[in-house]
Amino acid sequence: MNLKACILPFVILLLLTGCEPSKSPTPSGDNKFQTILTDSKLNQWSGKDGYWRFEDGVLIGEITPDNILIENTFFIWEGNTGHDFELKADFRISQKGNSGINYRSEPVEGKEFMLRGYQADFDGSHKYTGNVYEERGRATLANRGEIVNLTNGTSSEVLARTGTQESLISKIDTTDNAWNQYHIIARGNSIIHLINGQVMTILMGDGVSNSAGNKLGFQLHLGPPMRVEFRNIQLKKL
Repeated sequence: MNLKACILPFVILLLLTGCEPSKSPTPSGDNKFQTILTDSKLNQWSGKDGYWRFEDGVLIGEITPDNILIENTFFIWEGNTGHDFELKADFRISQKGNSGINYRSEPVEGKEFMLRGYQADFDGSHKYTGNVYEERGRATLANRGEIVNLTNGTSSEVLARTGTQESLISKIDTTDNAWNQYHIIARGNSIIHLINGQVMTILMGDGVSNSAGNKLGFQLHLGPPMRVEFRNIQLKKL
């Protein structure tokens, strides 16, 4: 069976069933989605002192000139996403920032607040926003706009595209201090990244099962001073 012929109708169906971009990202009305970070649930999370704070319903990660970060660090949920789930989170990031949402991840032995696994990538210039990345693993697995079949190891094939770079970047609010919404769908050996309702990237194939962790975390990337924020963090187990 021709895999390319099979995946294209699936993508078209996905785009026609509720994946339209919204002007103002808001939490889903589906009662199966549960908000997992609030004042009362803050004790279920942990992160490196001096870099993370939670204010007025917003998680803030920040590097300052007086508080430089020498390696990536994560704000980690102590709960369990399960292998199959959907996650929604609003995010915004400073112009020089680099961050991501790690999922299907596992702790790194001997490293505090460090994760290894899949990442929904994004950055202040939006060069990488929408990519599927594997932290401490195979690096970039699918770039924005790609539908990728990943086999065991590092062999991959781009089957089709979700849109042109111009059309996809137009769905991201690139203005200063703008909020955007990430929506991650992880089911079996398929991963879908959406931003503001627009499908950005699809990763599928036997190689997707290589990362089997169930930890979730938000990344603060080493580098120059930056700020990243998250709110309306919602999880639905599938």
